[in-house]
Formats: sequence, C-alpha cells, structure tokens
Amino acid sequence: MKHCPVSDLPITERTNWKTVHSGNHYTSHIRKIGDDILLSYYETEQDITAEYMDKALFQTVLDESGLAGKPVYMLRDLSHVTDVSYTYKKNLTQLIYHIKPIFHAIIFFNATSEFQTIAEMFASMLPDTTRVLIVNNYEDAIHAVLALKAGERIEDEYEDEEDELFAGLKKNFLAATARIGWLNMLTQPVNLPPEDNFLFPFFKAIASLQQDLLEKEKIATRNTREKEQEFELKLSEKNILLNAQLEMNNKLKSMFDRERSMLKSRIAAHDLELTRISNAIAEKSVFLQQLQQMIGELSIAEQDKKKLLDQSEKLVTKDLTEQKLTEKLTATDSEFLTRLQQEHPVLNQRDLRICLLIKLNYDTREIARSIGISTRGLESIRYRMHKKMKLGKHQSIKNYLINFSLA
Repeated sequence: MKHCPVSDLPITERTNWKTVHSGNHYTSHIRKIGDDILLSYYETEQDITAEYMDKALFQTVLDESGLAGKPVYMLRDLSHVTDVSYTYKKNLTQLIYHIKPIFHAIIFFNATSEFQTIAEMFASMLPDTTRVLIVNNYEDAIHAVLALKAGERIEDEYEDEEDELFAGLKKNFLAATARIGWLNMLTQPVNLPPEDNFLFPFFKAIASLQQDLLEKEKIATRNTREKEQEFELKLSEKNILLNAQLEMNNKLKSMFDRERSMLKSRIAAHDLELTRISNAIAEKSVFLQQLQQMIGELSIAEQDKKKLLDQSEKLVTKDLTEQKLTEKLTATDSEFLTRLQQEHPVLNQRDLRICLLIKLNYDTREIARSIGISTRGLESIRYRMHKKMKLGKHQSIKNYLINFSLA
C-alpha cells in the first residue's frame, strides 16, 4: 500500500475511483489518505477547463470508504486547471450545500493564477462552519490538515487593520458576485461599504447589476407568460377550426351516404326494369324462332322462303343484342357510373348509360338501337357529351372512359 510522503498516512486507491473525460482530454481521480482525507486531482498533459463536478464519483468514494454521513477533509489539486465551466461552479456549490457529510475543511493547492480568483469566490460563499484554505502545494495542504486535526487555529495574516478591512470587503464582493453569477440569487442584499470608501463604487455597481438582472428576469418571466397565453389562444383557435372541419366532414359524409343510398335505390329500380325488358325480349326471341320454324315448313318458293328467313334472323339477332345490352349491371359497372357522375355531374342518365356501353366496347349502331335513336342522333349526343366532359379536341371519349375506369 502507498503512503503519503508528508504524513506517512496510508493511501487508498481503486480502479473505479475515476471518471474519464475523453472529450476534454483529462481524467478525474479521487484518493483517500488516512481515514478521512480525500484528495481530488486531474490526470492530464495539458491545461484544461474542468467541465463539471464529479458528484457521482465523489458519492461512490464516500460510500465505498464508509464515510457517507461523516465529516471529511477535502483536498483539491488544481494543477493544469486554468478555468472551470459554469456547470462546474454550480455543481461545486451544490456539493457543499446539498450533499452530506459536512466538510471539516476544503483546501485548494497548486492553483494557477488564472484560477486563483475563482477559488477565492468559492471560498467566500461557504458557511463559516466550513474552513476553506488556498495553499501553495500538496505539502502545505497536508500540513494544514494535520494542524486542523491537532486543534490549531489557522488564521489569515494581515499587515494592518486596513489590510484586514480590505480582505473582508473583497470577500463580500466576491461572495456577491458568485451568488449572482453561479446561483442566480438576485434578491440577496449586497452589503455596501460606507460611501467614502474607495471600494463603494464597485459594490454599488454589483448591486445595480443585481437589480438589473432581477428586472430582466421579471421581464423574461412576463414575456414567457405572455407567450404561453398567446400559444394557448392559438391552440384554442386551432381546436375550434379543427372541430369545425370535423363537423363539416361529418356533414359531407352524411350527404355522401344519402346520395349513395339514393343511387342504390335508383340502380335497384333500373335492375327491375331491365329484368322486365329482358324477359319480354326473351319471350319475343322464342316466338321469332318458332316463326322461323314455321316459315321453313311452308310450301312456297325457295327465294321467298329465304327472304322471310333472313328477315326473321335479323329480328332474332337484334333481340339477342338488345337482351345483352339490358343485362343487369355488375358491381364494377355500378361503381364506374357512380364515380363518373361525381366527376361529371352535368351528365344525365342517358349520357351515363351511353358512357357505360362505350366503355364496354359496343359499337355505335348497337348503342343507338339500345336507346331507340338513329346513328346520326347518337353521334350528335356524343358530340355534346364531349363538350360536357371538357375533353380535348383530339381526345376520344372511349379512350378517356377506359383510362377513367382503370384509375
């Protein structure tokens, strides 16, 4: 086991008593010297800015050393430390005020000139029950601990009464600065020296700064509250708009459901009519076939018989075509007609039927015969349909309807 070269006290080290700060190129270590002395130091090859206080590491050392809840002496080696982050400052003060045990003393040593003022600011904030010393090196730090353990009083040395007064004012000034900057304590009064003291303007300036920061904080709080109210108002407006949109959507859905129900009823009525027509055509076809058989049995000239049979054959073919044209609509046909009517509400029922037959690849004569008009009349209707659907000059209705059915 290692021993302290100054006090010969045993030194306890463990592999987990360290924290690696890879991004900042240093490692924090803590050692235990004797029974109740903790030494904190940084392992690095360059000057560093300490980023945060390793509170978790400190608590681990306390727990594993059996020192949790017990007062200790804390030594901090500040070699290579030129500055500390704001987070570190807050962590260090929180460690003192919120984490037990109470420190017998905190002793800084090897402080660089850049860090000296920060160490003095920290010392100025601590309660009188915790002694803070800033010494030159490790040897001085150990001797200071041993002296405190022996009950010796370590007093600050002053050249005269004026020097002691200056030291007290300096401590008050640094404490006020640390409270404002590190802990954001903006309501703690700043103890001003007499107005004839040459340091009075500096204290007055820090008190004025504290008041300005307090006012800025009030303004920021007020602005935050106003922003929150503005946000809540906008959120309320958005909710109203959303509810209105939902209500409109519900109405549109109800309207669509009613239209769909009406279309289903209309399709059902058309199906009944088509069934009636289909049955009538079927009966007529049977009659025509019987008539053909009777003509075939007549004792007349073959030429006349052929004319009669050809004519009756045309009638049978026409009836079969019309029966095919009046077959019941499929679900796909019904969906096609519904979508087409929604896309082109100007189309009437006859226009929709013509569109369906065009899409099903019936020729002009078959379609004209199905709806009871001439071929020329159908061409006139198709021309008007072309304009109703606002198709291009060279765009055919048939290609448009086929592409529409596939979309």
